[in-house]
Amino acid sequence: MDKKVWIVSANMGLGHQRATYPLRNIAHDGIQLFGEESICNKKERRQWKIFQNSYETLSRTRQIPIIGPYLFSILEKIQNISPYYPMRDQSKPSLQVKSLSTLINRGMGKGMGIKLNTKDLPVVTSFYAAAIAAERLTNLPVYCIICDADINRVWVSEKPKESRIIYFAPCGNAMRRLKEYGVPDERIFLTGFPLPMENIGKNMDIIRHDLSKRLIRLDPTRRFRIIHGEEVKHYLGDKWNPEAKAGPITLTYSVGGAGAQAEIAEGVVKSLKKAIKGNRIKLNLVAAHRTEVKNYFENLLRKTGLSEGDGARVVFNKNKDLYFHEFNKLMRDTDILWTKPSEMSFYCGLGIPIIIAPPIGPHEVYNQRWLRDLGAGLHQSDPQYCGEWIMDYLVDGKLSLAAWDGFLYARKLGVEKIEEVLKTGTMGRHYSPLLR
Repeated sequence: MDKKVWIVSANMGLGHQRATYPLRNIAHDGIQLFGEESICNKKERRQWKIFQNSYETLSRTRQIPIIGPYLFSILEKIQNISPYYPMRDQSKPSLQVKSLSTLINRGMGKGMGIKLNTKDLPVVTSFYAAAIAAERLTNLPVYCIICDADINRVWVSEKPKESRIIYFAPCGNAMRRLKEYGVPDERIFLTGFPLPMENIGKNMDIIRHDLSKRLIRLDPTRRFRIIHGEEVKHYLGDKWNPEAKAGPITLTYSVGGAGAQAEIAEGVVKSLKKAIKGNRIKLNLVAAHRTEVKNYFENLLRKTGLSEGDGARVVFNKNKDLYFHEFNKLMRDTDILWTKPSEMSFYCGLGIPIIIAPPIGPHEVYNQRWLRDLGAGLHQSDPQYCGEWIMDYLVDGKLSLAAWDGFLYARKLGVEKIEEVLKTGTMGRHYSPLLR
């Protein structure tokens, strides 16, 4: 797409920035970060730091003895999502919506509004506060990327029917929830989550190549090939070679952007040590941009007697853009992704089975449910015995089937669909997994 747009994200974990990174090529003046120094004054910056630090601190409190569960319950109440059924009108603004409105009235987003008003371009953001602030502080078209399978009412403005925000929904659940919150059909596009195009390729040549190799590695008993081989051939074409050699599988364990759940890796490393030494499994421990998590992982490998030469490594980069680039490259060879059900849930669309770590917050509970309903996510059993149950998942064909179901049923072309809407104002509907 030739036309440039404003791209606005937020430094809240990694989810919001992971959603905008694949759109960096159409970003005018780079990706703006809501609340950061480049687009806000000192008062806004202090306001934002309190907001940001409260979120990240609460995300890590669950492990604190005695008071941790209580503190974490505060985060759950803030992020609470009401039961999906019975379907009903939930357009009335919640306390969170009114609180956000008050913050914007007091100056949150003012610097962003000034910056956006310097150029008459559409605004695309992955953060609800930025979308609502941009609508109020500019006259520009505003588009909002939904980052989860279900969302809190705070993502939608006080008067949804009068709002001009257009939403890009990652899945049907999120689309239907937006309707419950009062957003009209004409302002919702079911695009899918914007997955990195470097993992998909032109005409899906990259994803078809990578998935072909992955399905072989995840099918040691050949059960999947016998049952689903013809269907796989139909969709993957000449990339599919059922007689290809397998080689070791690659497991990637990735912590959340706030650094939560790093401790799960201890059981993973100890249980898989023998398989790693025997070149049956390669292990990636993803610390993202967190130095303290990187140090924890490196010490863990050292204590266990593992190194990169054995097939175990730590993935880290302080620069988030470089981290995203390295992570996306890593996904091409990853056979199993073990992570909490954050925005990473949508990476099942690349044909990567997800082992679901415990969810943190109500939105991740709904992401977990979406993954399980899709057939693309598998339960995390006790990490200290993962060397046993992962092998059972392999032999039983659960991992190969989860990879295939994720590819078939999760939308993959979010970037192309978003660009299509920005360019034409509409979007073609398709049912083939190769066209959506």
